[in-house]
Parts: sequence; structure tokens; C-alpha cells
Amino acid sequence: MALKFNNAWRFTPPEDGRFCNKEIPAKAIDEFFGMASKVATQGSRQGVLETFKREFASAAGSSYARSSNESWAQSDLEHHMRSAASNAPLFIEAFFDATASLERRSPDWWIPDETFVNSVLRKHNIGYEIRGQDLVQLETQTAGVVPVQNAPTLAEKAAEVLQLSLQRSEQLLSEGRAREAVQEILWLLETVATAFRGVETHSGTVEGKYFNQIVRDLRAKHHGTTLERILDWVANVHGYLSSPTGGGIRHGLDLNSGVELTQSDARLYCNLVRSYLGYLLTEHERITKQVPR
Repeated sequence: MALKFNNAWRFTPPEDGRFCNKEIPAKAIDEFFGMASKVATQGSRQGVLETFKREFASAAGSSYARSSNESWAQSDLEHHMRSAASNAPLFIEAFFDATASLERRSPDWWIPDETFVNSVLRKHNIGYEIRGQDLVQLETQTAGVVPVQNAPTLAEKAAEVLQLSLQRSEQLLSEGRAREAVQEILWLLETVATAFRGVETHSGTVEGKYFNQIVRDLRAKHHGTTLERILDWVANVHGYLSSPTGGGIRHGLDLNSGVELTQSDARLYCNLVRSYLGYLLTEHERITKQVPR
């Protein structure tokens, strides 16, 4: 079971107040890293570190790749943990998911339980507590999953789809399945673009049903802006990857002049599209707040 909390926190964690809500403090990172290292003494050390590393890489918005040896796995895990610490809820979720995965695989191992993890959070004045499957914010003493009174934002509606698809793409990359990894993240780009359908802007309503139509209309309504330029790049990358003489992802590969994707090509495109997704999500929030629907 996944840890449940307000999906909007995936993009903007709560600000600090009486507690550290936004980021995980450096000393707490060291303690969580120490816990992961202790768990790793019970089996294949590198294998356990890789389990933690996969989750923290995802939380940090980075690509996962297996380390060449145990020493690098330890160093890479520490790097991903420090990167993921900028979003406290995602950091906690990553640790929770890693330990839950290890517990399912090795039920006789010592795994930090809810009480143990919560004691570390309290020790470092981190404003969250795990209660069963819920991550509770102590600042307000309300559960992380709360009823949404107003129309949900894109972040609240799409966060689960976004996370699952990004994780699936990373998994495919780690397995050497380059084409499928790019196909997954290209599908996600098309999915996120549909959120702009029907959105009111200062220049009118975004029309169109499909990706190219939506992007074309959105671009026309934001002439001379950074969004217009980003949408140009998005459309170019999408067009190239879709074309039989380009990436051949959506319409098949031209056997005479198509370009076969390599593993490094796939990683480049996945990282590039990931950056576009982050920008588009932010722009969707900005536009919908400026022009009420």
C-alpha cells in the first residue's frame, strides 16, 4: 500500500511554521541514510541500497540507473537522498515505499516501523507523522488526505497518474527497454497536455481535442512568451519522436531511414520531457489562477 497524502504536496510542500515542513534537515538525512545502511547489513548490501536508491531517485525527479558497485551505490543513494530532501513529503514517501518493498520481500528482516520512523521525524522537528497509510501534517493536525472543497487542481487530479507513469518509465530505462521508456513518457506528455483543453486564458478558451491541436491553440494565445517558446520545443520533440523517420515511437519506424533509439538517446528524451512536464504543470496552475474558470 502506498503512503497517502495531499497530492498537491508533490509539487509544492507546505511552508515551515512550528515545524520543518518544506525540507528534510541535513542531520535527519544522515539518520535516514544510516537506517538504510543498517537494513542493508541483512542481505545483499548493494541490492538493498539499490532499492532505496530507486525510490529516492524518483522522489528527486532524477533518472535511476544501477550503480557499478556497492561503493557507488552508497554514494549515489546519499546524493539522491539529499536531492529529494527539498520536498519533505516525497522524501518520507520514498523511505516508506523502500522499506515496505523490502518488508514484503524479506518479512524476517529488521525494518524501521512506523513508530521508529516517527521518532526520527519528531527528533528533528519535522512536521509529519505516519499513521497507518496516511501522512499527517502536524502543523494543522489534519490528515494529509483531506476533502477537496473547490475544483481540484491539475496537481491534485493528475499526481498519481504522473508518478506511476514516471516510475514506469524509469523502470523500463533501468531494464534497458529504451523504446518503451520513451513511449511511456511521451504518453504522459500527451496526457498532461489534455488538462489545458477548455482552459480560459486572457486571449480566450483553449480549443482542440488532441495534443497537436491543444498545443497549437495554447501557443497562439501566448505569443511572445516563454510558454510559446517551450511549446515550440515540446511540439518539435513530440513530432520527431512520433515520426517514422525520427524516433518512430508512435507511428512505427521507417526501416529505410528511421533512427533506432539507443539507451542514451532514451535517457536524454525522458529527462527532457520530464523537464517540460514540470514546466507545463506550473503554467497550468498559473493560468487557471489568473483567469477563473
